[in-house]
Amino acid sequence: MNAADSPAPAGLAVVTVTYSPGEHLEHFITTLADATSEKPQVILADNGSTDGVPELVAEANSHVRLLRTGGNIGYGGAINRAVAEIDPSIEFVILANPDIRWGVDSIDKLLAAAKRWPRAGAFGPMVREPDGSVYPSARSVPGLADGAGHAILGTIWPKNPWSVRYRQENEEISERVVGWLSGSCLLVRRAAFDTIDGFDSRYFMYMEDVDFGDRMGKAGWHNIFVPTAEVTHAKGHAAGKHPELMLPAHHASAYRFQADRHPHWWQAPLRGALRAGLAVRSRIAVRSALREQARTSPQGPVHLD
Repeated sequence: MNAADSPAPAGLAVVTVTYSPGEHLEHFITTLADATSEKPQVILADNGSTDGVPELVAEANSHVRLLRTGGNIGYGGAINRAVAEIDPSIEFVILANPDIRWGVDSIDKLLAAAKRWPRAGAFGPMVREPDGSVYPSARSVPGLADGAGHAILGTIWPKNPWSVRYRQENEEISERVVGWLSGSCLLVRRAAFDTIDGFDSRYFMYMEDVDFGDRMGKAGWHNIFVPTAEVTHAKGHAAGKHPELMLPAHHASAYRFQADRHPHWWQAPLRGALRAGLAVRSRIAVRSALREQARTSPQGPVHLD
C-alpha cells in the first residue's frame, strides 16, 4: 500500500503479529468490520510467515499494512515494533492475536469502557473458546506460591487452590480491575503503553502479558476486564505444531517472571526450587503433548493456560 493511500490518523489503530497465520487472518479482518464504527488502520507485524497469507490480506485490503520485522523476534518485540510505527496522535491501540474473531461492537464496547476508566491503561474483553465456553482471561498477578502451584500442578490437578485463586474462576463476571489481561486481545491506551515502554522483549512468547499487566499496575494504571465485549480465540494453533519447542518456552517464561520479582541473593533457594519444578513439569507436558499429537489426526491444539 502506498503512503498516499494510507488512511488518515484516527483515534484507533489495530496491531496483530503474524507467523504463517493461515485462514485465521482472513476471519480476523472480516469480523473486525463489525467490531467497531471506527475505520482503523491494521498493521500486520510479520515475524517471518512462509504461507503467503499476510501478503495476500494486505494486498486485498487498503487499510491493512504489512510490516516485516526482519525475523522471528517474538510476540512482544513485534508488538513494540509495530506500535512505534503508529502516529502518536492515535490514542488507543488494539493488540490482538490473528486467530481472534471479533464479536459485534466488541471494540466499541472496549472504547466505551475507556471513557469510564480514565486511569486505566489496558482493557480486555471476555474471551470465548471456539465451543463457546469462557476462557479465564482476567486473572490476578501470580505471587511465588500461586505461580509455582499453578505452573507445576495446573495440568495434573486443574482445580488446585493455587490455580483457582490465580485464574479467578470463582469471581463474579463483571467489569472490574484485575491484575492482568490475556494478551490475545487488548485495547491499550497509547500513553500508558509508552509509560512502561511496551512489552518486555526478553519474553519471546508466553507470560509477556502477565508481565505487561503487572508493570501497568505498578506504574499506576488499571487493567480493566470488560465482559460485555466478546471475542472468540482459536488458541494454540501455533503452539500445537511444535510442543517440544513451545512448552519449554512457556515454562522458561514462567521462571523469568518470578525470578525477576525475586532477585535477591537470599531468594536463590526459591529460584532454584522453582526452576527444578518447572523443568520436571515441562518434560512431563512435552511427553504428554507428543503422545497426544501422535494419537490424534488431525492434530489438535495444545493449550498453555
